[in-house]
Amino acid sequence: MSEHKQTKSGMSRRKFLTYTIASTAGFLGSGMLFPMVRFAIDPLLQKGTDTKFVDVGSVSDFGNKPKIVEFRIQRNDGWYKEKGGEKATAWVMKNGSEILALSPICKHLGCTVKWEGGGNTDVFYCPCHGGMYTKDGVNVPGTPPPKPLDVYATKIEGGRLFLGAVKERG
Repeated sequence: MSEHKQTKSGMSRRKFLTYTIASTAGFLGSGMLFPMVRFAIDPLLQKGTDTKFVDVGSVSDFGNKPKIVEFRIQRNDGWYKEKGGEKATAWVMKNGSEILALSPICKHLGCTVKWEGGGNTDVFYCPCHGGMYTKDGVNVPGTPPPKPLDVYATKIEGGRLFLGAVKERG
């Protein structure tokens, strides 16, 4: 009997199946991963939409006492854009010769502050935890809010008041 040694050139069946299965799994995995990654980074790829200035009324409509003003702004919130714009609110008053527009959102837990609420006078009052702010939006020491109320950017054109983006105060 003669022995025949058979030499195989190329790859074994086992190696071929391993490479085929790994390649197929990688292809299917990337097919599933791509939409998830795209979903996660999509807001970063969108063009920035800065809040534009919005007309909220005549400058003569506002006095030394804070007045609440409701208006709508166009803003994208990730993938959502509300039709007609998002409702926003500001407390607006004259502070000497300047206009001061304050955000009504408490810096403690995000509740809405009210002018002279809770039986208090000459302060903004947050009903959630008794937070108080002075007339110019500075937090009263000893009350829960850690920071002053945010302010809106203001612009006056032709006797009309325009409010822009909210800015955090230091």
